[in-house]
Amino acid sequence: MFVCAGENEQFDFAIPIGIGLIDTAINLTKMILSSKPEELIFVGTAGSYGDKKVFDIVTSCEAVNIENSYLNAGAYTPIVSRETSFFKKGFCASKTVVNSSNYITTDIKLGKQYIERGILVENMEFYAVLKVAKKFHIPAKAILVVTNYCDENAHKDFLKNQKDAMQRLTRYIKI
Repeated sequence: MFVCAGENEQFDFAIPIGIGLIDTAINLTKMILSSKPEELIFVGTAGSYGDKKVFDIVTSCEAVNIENSYLNAGAYTPIVSRETSFFKKGFCASKTVVNSSNYITTDIKLGKQYIERGILVENMEFYAVLKVAKKFHIPAKAILVVTNYCDENAHKDFLKNQKDAMQRLTRYIKI
């Protein structure tokens, strides 16, 4: 089953589940309880910390939930963890790790710190998708298209590239 965030990021082949970590977790849980899918494929956009280029398409079965303040010692948390999909043989071979938080990174220096940790892109929902899917033993992965770099132009570039990026992702999936 294909799912997506929704609102300004909808696809004709995917069910919208909400924007951000909390709405995604709530709505995906409700959906799974009413109709347990065999697998979940989350589709959407991502920001690159610098390693991936705009319009690259990445597949992932791993996500973390790290807030930027953690990287610059402005906060601590006891729950930094990496979520990995409940695997089904051959379902996901990618090693791209996605960071999810309720914020978009606009500091290029922080992006470099993510890359040093092996985290290449960010998407606001994927960590919640994996967390919920794992709870219900459902294999899950993301197919994301990069719309912007995580720098001071992140939002402007996201808005400029989103429509084209979503069309490219749709063509990629429907092939």
